[in-house]
Amino acid sequence: MDRLRICVMGAGGRMGQALTRAIAAHDDTDLCGALERAGSPALGKNAAQLAGLEPGDITISPDVATGLEDADAVIDFTTPEATLAMLAYTGTRGLIHIIGGTGFNAEQDQTIAERVGSARIVKAGNMSLGVNLLMGLVKQAASALDPSFDIEIVEMHHRRKVDAPSGTALMLGEAVAAGRNISLADHSVLTRLGITGARERGTIGFATLRGGTVVGEHSVIFAGENERMELTHKAEDRSLFANGAITAALWARHQPPGLYSMQDVLGIKT
Repeated sequence: MDRLRICVMGAGGRMGQALTRAIAAHDDTDLCGALERAGSPALGKNAAQLAGLEPGDITISPDVATGLEDADAVIDFTTPEATLAMLAYTGTRGLIHIIGGTGFNAEQDQTIAERVGSARIVKAGNMSLGVNLLMGLVKQAASALDPSFDIEIVEMHHRRKVDAPSGTALMLGEAVAAGRNISLADHSVLTRLGITGARERGTIGFATLRGGTVVGEHSVIFAGENERMELTHKAEDRSLFANGAITAALWARHQPPGLYSMQDVLGIKT
């Protein structure tokens, strides 16, 4: 089969550069386009050279038509607004659209579901195999442990991350809620400040830490009487997410149009 031709959105950023390197290293993929927002300092630069590779033929551009001209797939770790704008192209042209960005609200998620069209979309708050396995373990633990166990989700990311809690933390919260057969929206506690009173039984707490260059760390804490269990995942390099996104794109190539998750890609039942 022909090599998968991939356009990278946000090619000038750290995640975009990691994607460029991962695409170059993979036997079955080629970089065919590199996009950035208008005004980005990366515009006009050679995408491969910016990512620390030998210069290639792809220049970073703000023009979507140019970026998608030869594309089979788009990998998108950008913003919800940029993702929704890209759907106008991927949904009508039957492209693979891998969405790894976070910060989507319920209305934006619904919009994505409604605009799939002929695209094959894989959307996940985290593309890592380890995190997706962790979700299954978290759901199983939440189901097995009685409600006397308090559940807290703690996450830490680099100082530049703009959304909180992280998409991965919310995914883990959904796994907890599914394990307990409850609604996350009705049981989550996202902030605590001042005299909050005793912890309400059955709630799912979130704590958000930001600082330094931390790629991503997530822990789910099950705190019971006289014992505590913690399930943790630590990402050490962005290549982890880039390789997961490429795996998703290659998998989606063989799927009918639709909206999928990394659980589907990896065949993990949660």
